[in-house]
Amino acid sequence: MGIYEELVARGLIAQVTNEDEIREMINNGKATFYIGFDCTADSLTAGHFMALTLMKRLQMAGNKPIALIGGGTTMIGDPSGRTDMRKMLTKEDIDHNAACFKRQMERFIDFGEGKAIMLNNADWLLKLNYVDLLREVGACFSVNNMLRAECYKQRMEKGLSFLEFNYMIMQSYDFYYMFQHNGCNMQFGGNDQWSNMLGGTELIRRKLGKDAHAMTITLLTDSQGNKMGKTAGNAVWLDPNKTSPFEFYQYWRNVDDADVLKCIRMLTFLPLEQIDQMADWEGAKLNEAKDILAYELTKLVHGQDEAEKARQAARALFGGGANAQDMPTTELTGDDLGSGEINVLNLLVRCGLCASKGEARRLVQQGGITVGDKKVDSIDASFGCQEFTGDGLIIRKGKKVFHRAVLI
Repeated sequence: MGIYEELVARGLIAQVTNEDEIREMINNGKATFYIGFDCTADSLTAGHFMALTLMKRLQMAGNKPIALIGGGTTMIGDPSGRTDMRKMLTKEDIDHNAACFKRQMERFIDFGEGKAIMLNNADWLLKLNYVDLLREVGACFSVNNMLRAECYKQRMEKGLSFLEFNYMIMQSYDFYYMFQHNGCNMQFGGNDQWSNMLGGTELIRRKLGKDAHAMTITLLTDSQGNKMGKTAGNAVWLDPNKTSPFEFYQYWRNVDDADVLKCIRMLTFLPLEQIDQMADWEGAKLNEAKDILAYELTKLVHGQDEAEKARQAARALFGGGANAQDMPTTELTGDDLGSGEINVLNLLVRCGLCASKGEARRLVQQGGITVGDKKVDSIDASFGCQEFTGDGLIIRKGKKVFHRAVLI
């Protein structure tokens, strides 16, 4: 089985420009491909995870990845999949985020001489003269076609700014530039990027008279069609300081039964033959599959030691046991317990388990909070200094979210 056939079998490929040519290129290690990452935060998320693993798979098959940091395009903001305009970031914020991305990518991709390379589109986009750009590529884009593009549809309902309207041209120019300067002959991206990617292949064809290729990755969605990679409305980050290895492990351990095998197939590097043997697993065996998924992905992102710690901490908790040193922890100070105790609502907000006291109140009233081994049944419940001794106070939100509070 070639790498193209494996990607198909794993359910990763959504759309391609020319299946026969792309199959031949990547199966024979002839692709120099890029995936772009706009620097909208100081960490990559679980939403980027599939792109990173795809780069790794293709590199292992002999192809050359280009990780393109969007230092320039981030200054405009991708309207794809958005109903509102993205927050405008400063150049300093973007540069900082780009440096954070680079450190995280190096865990997945082998960079170096003759291997993968990392580029930043700020190096060419920020030097462009607007009139020169219009003369060079403006005639290659039909406004009518652009307005029909999927990536603009949601924004059109509330008003598409001219700033965002330029994003397709910028992304297309990236492909055009790297085709000429880096031998980049293929672009990969999420399925919501298809229109932007076709803009690049068409620009190369019209300006250079040559063929370039594009392939989109299936978006990772749950059985209800929602994008995966968020928990309680917040992103699942790859930075351990933003989402701890334990929280990362728990996110994947708690995926719906209907999604576990799809996630294992699309995200892990386990052999397809091994995954196929899990197809009829049910009950306890399905929980074992979730444990395998969580362990494999935590190992990829945070290393084997952290994956082992997260697995043991989870098993200790669900087994009624032991040490909780590796679960997410909030350190409280004397100021938090001003009069010698802290109210449950303040505790939940302080630990980041609820965004507000109103949310915390509703959760307690619905019976969704357990502290120690007792369900909290009153919004007036408080906890004194003595209850934070030893391993600290163990808080459970719902059935699956655990947190520890300690007093320092």
